[in-house]
Amino acid sequence: MLEDLTTAATPASWPAAYPQGYAVVDVETTGLARDDRIISAAVYRLDARGEVEDHWYTTVNPERDPGPVWIHGLTSDVLEGAPLFEDIAEEFAARLAGRVLVAHNAVFDWSMIAREYARAEREAPVRQRLCTIALSKELGLPLPNHKLESLAAHFGVVQQRAHHALDDARVLAEAFRPSLRAAASEGIRLPLLECRPLKEWSESPAAPRIGRQGGGSPAGGHGGGYGSGGGYPSGSWRPSRRRPACPYPNPGRYEAGGPLEQGMRVAFSGDTSVDRELLEDRAVEAGLHVATSLSRLTSLLVTNDPDSSTSKVVKARQFGTPVIDEAAFGQLLRDVRPAPER
Repeated sequence: MLEDLTTAATPASWPAAYPQGYAVVDVETTGLARDDRIISAAVYRLDARGEVEDHWYTTVNPERDPGPVWIHGLTSDVLEGAPLFEDIAEEFAARLAGRVLVAHNAVFDWSMIAREYARAEREAPVRQRLCTIALSKELGLPLPNHKLESLAAHFGVVQQRAHHALDDARVLAEAFRPSLRAAASEGIRLPLLECRPLKEWSESPAAPRIGRQGGGSPAGGHGGGYGSGGGYPSGSWRPSRRRPACPYPNPGRYEAGGPLEQGMRVAFSGDTSVDRELLEDRAVEAGLHVATSLSRLTSLLVTNDPDSSTSKVVKARQFGTPVIDEAAFGQLLRDVRPAPER
């Protein structure tokens, strides 16, 4: 089965529109929040057919508590002598330049990378990304879930060190190759999405600066898990433009089978087939409030992977927030009910 997939696409049948090279990426981080930092990164560079050209790995000093050590295994002692992100930014960029970034749940890896480059007052040379979750759906792979381990098992790839950036990137590269060739043999359009870099990072003047590791910050303890605890900066990401505030009051939660109503708070999680910013723009134009986080006031969560363990999906389950996929949301956007006159 695997041999057939990797040899099915002959040189003559290879789609001309496919990218000329890929950078399979994995990053380990201090957590999942917007203020979290990269602590290790790995890149496997692949040619147009998915063959490995070379690989690269580095640890990164996050200048703060390393977070869930029990997951990634990188302690403050290990990271103390590691380079800062600004020190590896140029070499990292050289590995990414001119290639499509490939990752498992690519929106997360891209977001973390884009934020690190914004902090370093630089721009990551990435223009497109490809999520292997989205590709596996396009291929109709019979996977029990969308975890990396399930994709690896499907193609007979053996994981050696889960949550180690270099081994996760290797596993993904080995699973991506037969996926790419299967897509090529079937003439499937790759689910490529545009990557828009962040323009700047602004930190509140009143917020304490992130200290170097070992400073006694309570963040990252076992009780808090990812992205919790004190001592984090109070900052905000500012993309190239700001959206106006929603002029309508929140009418409450979306009810299955009914229409959307202007003022509803909509959150998004995971990769989307339509570029995320375009999808959010369409929601705003329809009179909806696009929420960057999920709370009990959120009317609806839009995600193509409701079985994932992202913070928004987990909170949606806890709060009982309705969840629909992107296709259903697109249909609902066609006829959004006007807000009642005040």
